[in-house]
Amino acid sequence: MVYTPGRKSFTAVAINTAAKAGEWILSKLGNYSSLKTKYSPHDLVTEVDQGSEKLIRRLIQTHFPEHSFLGEEGVEPGPEASAKAVESVMNDEYLWIIDPIDGTTNFVHGFPFFSVSIALAYRGEIIVGVIYDPSRDELFVAEKGKGAYVRGRRMQVAPQQKLSESLLATGFPPNRDALGSNIKGIQALVPKVRNIRSAGSAALHLAYVAAGRLNGFWEIGLNAWDIAAGALLVQESGGLVTDTAGNPYTLAVRNVVASNGHIHDELLSELSAANATGQ
Repeated sequence: MVYTPGRKSFTAVAINTAAKAGEWILSKLGNYSSLKTKYSPHDLVTEVDQGSEKLIRRLIQTHFPEHSFLGEEGVEPGPEASAKAVESVMNDEYLWIIDPIDGTTNFVHGFPFFSVSIALAYRGEIIVGVIYDPSRDELFVAEKGKGAYVRGRRMQVAPQQKLSESLLATGFPPNRDALGSNIKGIQALVPKVRNIRSAGSAALHLAYVAAGRLNGFWEIGLNAWDIAAGALLVQESGGLVTDTAGNPYTLAVRNVVASNGHIHDELLSELSAANATGQ
């Protein structure tokens, strides 16, 4: 493929950038000075989010000044603005997709479950995905066609075959309509699974599916920067990522289901029966 010669350097830059941003974020834990709401009272931003994105953008553009950039803090709040921003760049040759702190609410409260998410897409297809959890110093890395790794070890999705044996995760999006769909899904699934977690970082939830720590994850009303890196991690670990209707993952997907593959159809079916797909 056209992008093959540069892939190693792309991944190295993504890893280095995520690590530096994560280290800086951790140094600011409990030490932010500005807290604002964006789309809703549940959608928070601090100067640390904005500083992290500037740091990431600067480091990447030092190496690849001609590449496009889609970062959460550079997009107006709300689902319509997010969808429009993605649509305007999704077919660019090289596009970096950044969430400078995925899990800002956790960061604000000192709850140690937040991450830096960096993905690179080539003409709309994710080719590099890196998620860094600075609290645990865990780096999740995937390259298209090369597998996915955590702490240098190859990841594999969990082996469970049935929804009833599964540990799932979801989240609570700031969009009220999306929130209603997610709550319907939780109500339908709680009696049918081993348990459900909601720890507050979609990127880390996806990384945990890839690492076999979760069997599946779904959420309604996410954005490209929440999903992109984690989607590649799951796929390269042998899992499956679709929208809630079962269509293949693209950068435009906002209602996402990721799993070990074995439980995917069962999970989609339950969400559909509960009218919890966000469609």
